[in-house]
Amino acid sequence: MKILVINAGSSSLKYQLIDMKDESVIAKGLCERISIDGSVLTHKANGKEYVFKKDMPNHTVAIKMVLDALVSPECGVLKSMDEISAVGHRVVHSAEDFTSSVLINDEVLKICEKNSELAPLHNPANVMGIRACQEVMPKTPMVAVFDTAFHSSMPDYAYLYGIKYSDYKNYRIRRYGFHGTSHMFVSSEAARYMKKDIKDLKIITCHLGNGSSITAVDGGKSVDTSMGFTPLEGVPMGTRSGNIDAAVIEYLMQKKGQTISQVMNYLNKECGVYGISENSSDFRDLMSDEKFNGQNKLAVDSFAYNVKKYVGAYAAAMNGVDCIVFTAGVGENDPYIRSAVAGNLQYMGVNFDEDANKNFKRGQICEISKKSSKVKFWLYRPMKNWLSQERLGGLQNKLNFRLTKKTLFCIMLNVSR
Repeated sequence: MKILVINAGSSSLKYQLIDMKDESVIAKGLCERISIDGSVLTHKANGKEYVFKKDMPNHTVAIKMVLDALVSPECGVLKSMDEISAVGHRVVHSAEDFTSSVLINDEVLKICEKNSELAPLHNPANVMGIRACQEVMPKTPMVAVFDTAFHSSMPDYAYLYGIKYSDYKNYRIRRYGFHGTSHMFVSSEAARYMKKDIKDLKIITCHLGNGSSITAVDGGKSVDTSMGFTPLEGVPMGTRSGNIDAAVIEYLMQKKGQTISQVMNYLNKECGVYGISENSSDFRDLMSDEKFNGQNKLAVDSFAYNVKKYVGAYAAAMNGVDCIVFTAGVGENDPYIRSAVAGNLQYMGVNFDEDANKNFKRGQICEISKKSSKVKFWLYRPMKNWLSQERLGGLQNKLNFRLTKKTLFCIMLNVSR
């Protein structure tokens, strides 16, 4: 029995094909820079790595390249797509329609498409990945795992906006939060490595990538998070503005002579670190040695400063913090940003270990704070999978066969860059 898991982010798509007999990963890969110049698919199978440099204007093209690679005579591991027993898909926004994972059918897919207006950079990509798989494997069962589910534990005073309560009730305008699967997993892993019950810990998880969010996890439950009604809220991201005065929208409409749709597209796709740098939405481009200056450096510093503000706010919201965790593409790989976030937090009892931060071993979970630090810092770059059975969330019943820890981990591991 083989299961394919797919995680389509705003500019990336990660996948793994798992043989359920021994839980081994028989193929995996990553599509990077989707809709950005320099698109590349890195496919690993049969002990070899294959790199395909080809334009990926959208996620439909990307997923078709993945499926072609899996059955390719050169680098494939399948004779046909019929060998795949099920597919797991990460879907970003479920609004208030779903609070747990679901077996995908036409109605579920319609709801996911309807909620695309709330997550314009992600839900369309998720739906494209689902539809592309359905074209090739129309009879294969597929499951959607939603990013918003973990944040359903937020108290009403945290998720409500300062609008009329009747508008919240009528139109469901509230903070939903995203990257929930990532925040849930890394917070529990931090507790495990600290050898403490997560119910006794206050943790801040920093999922930093092209899409970024910070979450306050108190006793294992999300109590606040930086993204809101849509993934546009929060820190400046790859192309998203993050928090902005709502009056700016009308002001830009008047100054630029644009419609509301044009301005919203601008805030979602032309702002953030891309907008500040006026160069790139990819942190690797901005921070290359010869380019890390001027507006590029300003964009990165603004990003790190805003992350730091959320860390301080969530420490206040939880009346303290025991642990801060960095994860996702930027959080895992960039010591400069981690140092900028952790700097000047001595008042919180932080004793950050700069040497450990700069010299971490890739593929491992590393503590990057000193033993004397009251607040522990962890860099979470997963290499193995340790999901508890409780996290299966009913998936095994929905698919009518046993799903293992590794399977759900691959769906849960958010890699939107």
